[in-house]
Amino acid sequence: MHQNKPTSFQSSIDDPYIKGYQYLQTVRQLALEPSMVDVTNNLSEHEQLCTWIGSHIDIVNANLNDCLEACHSCFHAAVRQPMQIMAAPLAQEFGIDGLCNILVHPVVILIDVGRTAPQDWLSIVVHEYAHAHIGAPGHDQQFFQIIGHLCLGLGLASPIWQPDLEHYLRNWPHCQSTKNHLDFWLGKIW
Repeated sequence: MHQNKPTSFQSSIDDPYIKGYQYLQTVRQLALEPSMVDVTNNLSEHEQLCTWIGSHIDIVNANLNDCLEACHSCFHAAVRQPMQIMAAPLAQEFGIDGLCNILVHPVVILIDVGRTAPQDWLSIVVHEYAHAHIGAPGHDQQFFQIIGHLCLGLGLASPIWQPDLEHYLRNWPHCQSTKNHLDFWLGKIW
């Protein structure tokens, strides 16, 4: 039986700035392309962001791992896919709250926790988990079935069949977006 361990960034460095910087370099390598992980170009904000990440990322990732484990609990151990989850500030130009890199093993889910309130983190994880579980992008019939199963198991609103599933399921389950995702990563709303 495969059990995921909580995702934790291992660093022997005690300096929060260096730990945060190294963490961002790690998640860049796990993204579909490194530019998907966004860091401000403002030097002062960059230092603040790296320091905040270095000080808080383990607790943020532990919360995301709880969401991942909740999703795993909806499936028998024999059909669970190996995956890991990590928080990362995602570039605004991609217009996404999370992503799933199915090209690495185990599959990696990256969630921009600054884009929604913590009570909606599970919804974003559910969406990306469904992609990871089927090992495919897109929002087709198979995705509809898996996300419906997850929503039912986790007490979230289930999607309703629509003729245009691709468009309909892009933002399912729904969650409220924040005004500025970097506010979270800069420690302004933690």
